[in-house]
Amino acid sequence: MHSENNVATDSNDHIEVKNTTCYMCACRCGIRVTLKNGEVRYIQGNPDHPLNKGVICAKSSSGIMKQYSPARLTKPMRRRKGAERGDNDFEEISWDEAYDMMEQRLSEIRATDPKKFALFTGRDQMQALTGLFAKQFGTPNYAAHGDFCSVNMAAGMIYTIGGSFWEFGGPDLECSKLFIMFGTAEDHHSNPLKMQLSEFKRNGGRFISINPIRSGYSAIADEWVPIKPGTDGALILAIINEIIQQGLYDRDFLIQYTNSAELVNIDTDSNEEGLFIRQGEAEINDSCVDAQNKLWWDRHVNGAVKTHTEDADPYLLGEFQLEDGTPVKPAFQLLVDRVKDYTPEWAASITGISVETIIL
Repeated sequence: MHSENNVATDSNDHIEVKNTTCYMCACRCGIRVTLKNGEVRYIQGNPDHPLNKGVICAKSSSGIMKQYSPARLTKPMRRRKGAERGDNDFEEISWDEAYDMMEQRLSEIRATDPKKFALFTGRDQMQALTGLFAKQFGTPNYAAHGDFCSVNMAAGMIYTIGGSFWEFGGPDLECSKLFIMFGTAEDHHSNPLKMQLSEFKRNGGRFISINPIRSGYSAIADEWVPIKPGTDGALILAIINEIIQQGLYDRDFLIQYTNSAELVNIDTDSNEEGLFIRQGEAEINDSCVDAQNKLWWDRHVNGAVKTHTEDADPYLLGEFQLEDGTPVKPAFQLLVDRVKDYTPEWAASITGISVETIIL
């Protein structure tokens, strides 16, 4: 913390206000913490912080409980002898007892079968050290908060739209007209997203929230779509299929900014099946050789050309054959093939969402 000001009151109480960062989620909003005689009294947003501009959520303002909650554990606890799991019957033990118990149990596991030990750490722990400790112990079974929370989301969005969400960056609401949010709890990027959503809606943007419960962000959605928990994937597949069937995709965008037109080896007898065809693996209508460049099937020459060749007009759909006989398809055609069975009717039976809602 960095002290902003110190004020001595008439009652000789010493009041301090310090600027710091909230760690109640990964958003890392700026906060101002007021201390009285060295103890936290209350938490406010920092209006000078560029991320949240003074806005904080209930979690942030209740962060004082991390320090002073009467339920906070300050000593090791051991289940009382004779108590069963779930009885909530514990007794305090010393740190020495706790360390001795851990040493005894872990030594036995390491000597017999280290893989029986699984290590998990929560948010804001040094995950590199977690992995180092687990490897030295001899177990591959280690994970951290991000493995079950935001990392999968971040990877998925990076691979699809080139950027991710929450602490890794927010949606581009300034340039959007429709924002569909899937299953997002109000625990990441909360305050900045609230401010962005308010501006987005004022500018006429439409916000659809797909979530089993209507709370948090869903409470201000223009349309809330309740969905059976864990079935978001089925809905997304059906939406992709419907967009393709109705021809609503942006062909120019797919060609310019994605790998949709790039050719994929579909030879089931080839070790390269499922991989992109790269220049140099077949004779093509281009003299420039670069093994890193992949190929399109150009409708002008009816043959393979290097991607983004000037004046080329690649196919997104179809099946073709290179001069060496290798059968290929554009990646977009493979997507079409993959989702063709995922109809709105199929998704409706899984998600509990009507066919009409999925289509519209």
